[in-house]
Amino acid sequence: MAYKITDACVSCGSCASGCPMDAITEGEGMYVIDADTCVSCGACAGACPMDAIVEE
Repeated sequence: MAYKITDACVSCGSCASGCPMDAITEGEGMYVIDADTCVSCGACAGACPMDAIVEE
């Protein structure tokens, strides 16, 4: 199950730097996770200081 970034995202980039699959990119106003690339490791959720990343 892939993760997704909620509206609580403040575009700090912590999640992108923590993703071992490079599945996270900067979108318009917030970061987004490519569900096809995400391996559901949870590294992004652990790196997010805003708790903006949840399992889909």
